[in-house]
Amino acid sequence: MQTINNSKLTEQENTVPSKGLLSVHIAVILLAGTGLFSQLVPLPALDITFYRCLVAFVFLALVLSFTGQRFRLRNSKDYQTAIILGVLVSFHWVTYFYAMQWSSVAAGMIALYTYPVITVLIEPLLLRQKPKLNDVICALIVLLGIILMLPLQNPLSDAGLGILLGVFSAMLFAARNLLYKHKFSQYNGPQTMLYQVLVGCILLLPLLLVNNQGMNWSLPTSSSLLLLLLLGTLFTALPHTLLVTSLRYLTASSVALISCLQPLYGMILAALILAQMPTWQTLFGGALILSGALYETLKNRNR
Repeated sequence: MQTINNSKLTEQENTVPSKGLLSVHIAVILLAGTGLFSQLVPLPALDITFYRCLVAFVFLALVLSFTGQRFRLRNSKDYQTAIILGVLVSFHWVTYFYAMQWSSVAAGMIALYTYPVITVLIEPLLLRQKPKLNDVICALIVLLGIILMLPLQNPLSDAGLGILLGVFSAMLFAARNLLYKHKFSQYNGPQTMLYQVLVGCILLLPLLLVNNQGMNWSLPTSSSLLLLLLLGTLFTALPHTLLVTSLRYLTASSVALISCLQPLYGMILAALILAQMPTWQTLFGGALILSGALYETLKNRNR
């Protein structure tokens, strides 16, 4: 009897990392497609982000209603954390889309993926631990790959500014993931993202009104509206829900390094749909990033 119980316990322990890995890999594939919308939707990044938050909020509210999940948080402190999470993710999305609009889909995504390095080095310090040597080495390999893919000429051009925005976006994203992991992981993915996109709507609406000179801005066209609906549901609500769900089973460092697959997927999609072809230098740097992501995946699978 004891042997059977131990077998079931071992099976459950092996299933937990697998659930997290499956969630993060699906999320990465879907998130890789978000960069396309910065080029396909003829709107400023601020407008795209607002509509993205609005569509995602409606979608997630319907999901919670139909599945009978609760909307309310447990205490006032959690509401404060939710507000901070919403502010971080809102400005992360705005700077991320501006980065891709000012440079390219590939450059914007590459700049964003300085965040795994930031996460791997900061998370142990928050836990009052020293970073593991293998994680530091993996982070350095990923960093080298990112450096190799960055366009180094004329850093003050639009592309250079876009990359700087992408790095700032990476800092915001790393902060969001770490805050969720250590202060908000008791809530499930849909409930967590619902509050983040709600805060995004409230925060960005006044900025949108100022940027568009009051209520006189034109509504999106039918084709743009369809793209925004896809962006807010299939490419936002679902993958970010899966991403925060994976943080319940994996460390933020592991999720960050596995997510390094996103620039590679994004470059492939940009080449196929937008005809933005990567250089050999970009492909070589991407191979280094992929090696770090695969290492982290195998490490969690073997635990």
